[in-house]
Amino acid sequence: MIRYMKLKDIKLFLLTGVVACGMAAAFVSCTDKLDEVPDNRTEIDEPDKVLRLLTSAYPVATPAVICELSGDNYVDDNVVVPATHNDAYERFHEQAYKWVDIDDYSINSDDTPYQVWEAYYAGISVCNHAIEAMLEMSENPASNPELSHAWGEAHVLRAYLHFILVNVFAESYKDEQKSMADRGIPYVTKSESVVHVDYSTSEYLHSVKETYDLIEKDLLEGLPYIDDSKLKVAAYHFNKSAANAFAARFYLFKREYAKVVQYADEALGSTPSSILRKWSSINQNTIDTRLNDYNDHTAPCNFLIQSTYSLQDRMLSACRYATNNGTTFTSNGQTWTVPSTLNILITGGGPNWSGWFPCYDGNLFIWGGQEYGVWMFRVYEYFEYTDKIAGIGFVHMLYQPFTADETLLCRAEAKLYLGDRNGAIQDLGLWTSSHMVTSTLTLDGIKNKYNRSARGGNIYVSALHPQEMGFQKILEGDDLSVLDCILHFRRIERLYEGDRWYDIKRYGITVYHHYRGPLEDEIHTDSLTWNDKRRVLQLPNNVIEAGLPGSRETGAGVTSGSGYMTKPLSSQPAPYLAN
Repeated sequence: MIRYMKLKDIKLFLLTGVVACGMAAAFVSCTDKLDEVPDNRTEIDEPDKVLRLLTSAYPVATPAVICELSGDNYVDDNVVVPATHNDAYERFHEQAYKWVDIDDYSINSDDTPYQVWEAYYAGISVCNHAIEAMLEMSENPASNPELSHAWGEAHVLRAYLHFILVNVFAESYKDEQKSMADRGIPYVTKSESVVHVDYSTSEYLHSVKETYDLIEKDLLEGLPYIDDSKLKVAAYHFNKSAANAFAARFYLFKREYAKVVQYADEALGSTPSSILRKWSSINQNTIDTRLNDYNDHTAPCNFLIQSTYSLQDRMLSACRYATNNGTTFTSNGQTWTVPSTLNILITGGGPNWSGWFPCYDGNLFIWGGQEYGVWMFRVYEYFEYTDKIAGIGFVHMLYQPFTADETLLCRAEAKLYLGDRNGAIQDLGLWTSSHMVTSTLTLDGIKNKYNRSARGGNIYVSALHPQEMGFQKILEGDDLSVLDCILHFRRIERLYEGDRWYDIKRYGITVYHHYRGPLEDEIHTDSLTWNDKRRVLQLPNNVIEAGLPGSRETGAGVTSGSGYMTKPLSSQPAPYLAN
């Protein structure tokens, strides 16, 4: 069932983030003041202050919106609803969907490349200050009981922030040889002591391979020292489960599969089913009760929760980009097909369920009318009023960078590549059970659902290019069907989080976008193949102007041709949503 909601009339007060990149010298006229702190900054000279400092290192920005718009989860309602001529909620949303350089935004806008770049490097700067402060307090902070956890958290968090940046602003990891040819990002391990630092030098700017090496070094340095007893609210920090889940995902992207299983086992424990999300326990009385249950920091499935100022909820309510039905249309004598992402993600069944994905039933909402697609309660925003009379305040959205459910899917993929197909299917079956699917998952069910030779095509499988992306092991036959299942489950599980974009990049998945501007009648079609340089998000303009080379001007990628021609995917009309 879909429940109708009206958009609240709330005046939005956007948070302007101020990132400190360096400190100017303070000049005073009285010599007796030279030894005093020139302002009210807190000196980080106690272990408790280090922990409090690290709290500010978790960014309030997310790349989820630009990653989702770049990927294949959203369709343009202006295409699938012919009478619609909607504007994007923000102008840069249209640029992201078109895969052009994103520059049509203000520095105060949320969800932009600028905000992500600034916020994540600001977090890295905080980690560096914390590490340096600990080194001043102790010769060996890792062995100091009062500092060891903070030492571990600072290194793991610094690794994670660089991990997100390299996966957004650089090529996906391929192999050691190919990734040495792809430029990574500046890896910053010390605080700035001068006004201007040239981050384009070899000291900071590395290849993707070298960036991954540095991430791994920080991760392995910090992971052993994470101590949950030092955390007041563990889910908002890199606790032990979150750190192990990060390690599992890192090694999945790096394709060291035995390590994926090792760290996933640490995160999931001996009985993963006991910590997966309990969809059947989510209170459906109101959207707020759903949201609070989903984001419960005590829920064992929520390894890490990130509070952001994202406006993804409002972007979806603008009815321009959405999870929606597809369509077919004719342009210049060619027939084009827009697959239904509604079917792929929600209503089209799976290898051991038919129709609606059970856990989503009753948990989906629409804006305006069902022809504009659907969204799930998990992207609904929290609003913090600063002035209730004026109706202004801050928008908050919570994301879950690491969960037990996603870590289980990482392990399933690793098991498959290690030759343990049955173990992979067992993990996939646990995932479907936690999502309220009652039928047993079998290999036959997987093969039937992800049949690549299906007449008219199969919207549940994607064109993969593992060989071109540096995979040493290429899956075929039944193993390929299981991989298709894993990627489909990951796509469902990580909807709204932006992670589908990372899977698209690491497997070289071809993406097709069809779009029509608000003042246009013509529908445009474009494709993004495995070697298209637009798979790398362009650096913010101010970063390029400061001297760092543009991220789309390097690497192995080259722009491909645009467009593709298909027949209708099915002779049956797409199922429409009931009121």
